[in-house]
Amino acid sequence: KILRQMGTRLLIHQPNYNMFDRWIEDGLLDVLQEQGVGCIVFSPLAQGMLTNKYLEGIPKGSRASRENSSLPRESISAEKLNIIEKLNQIAEKRGQTLAQMAIAWVLRQQTVTSALIGASRVEQIEDVVGALKKLEFVEEELQNISDLLGDKNM
Repeated sequence: KILRQMGTRLLIHQPNYNMFDRWIEDGLLDVLQEQGVGCIVFSPLAQGMLTNKYLEGIPKGSRASRENSSLPRESISAEKLNIIEKLNQIAEKRGQTLAQMAIAWVLRQQTVTSALIGASRVEQIEDVVGALKKLEFVEEELQNISDLLGDKNM
């Protein structure tokens, strides 16, 4: 409303969004849709948690293993690691890596026009681009994911 009053059109909004941080589902996506505003999400891989990096726990040298990191070690609980493993099993059944499924999952939202990743290696980009081969989910997959994640942000 403020931008409209100033004569400035809002074209894109850039919120944080991933399977563990779904706050934009509580109304923001609806507002963006109503206003015709696109949504480019960042951190769709939850700082690497939604990749194969943490499937065996917290690896030495990873972001979560470092002091004063943006991904504190305590944010990766045994419960969360268990959920990551189960999400990986769903991804494998879909014929995808966990990262590919995580990208497809955020892109399933009509208002989400793009997902920004923070790749540090070419292989990571090549992996994530593979998400485009299978963006659709069947209802059972979405329900299984929802059951794992529960109703609240993690």
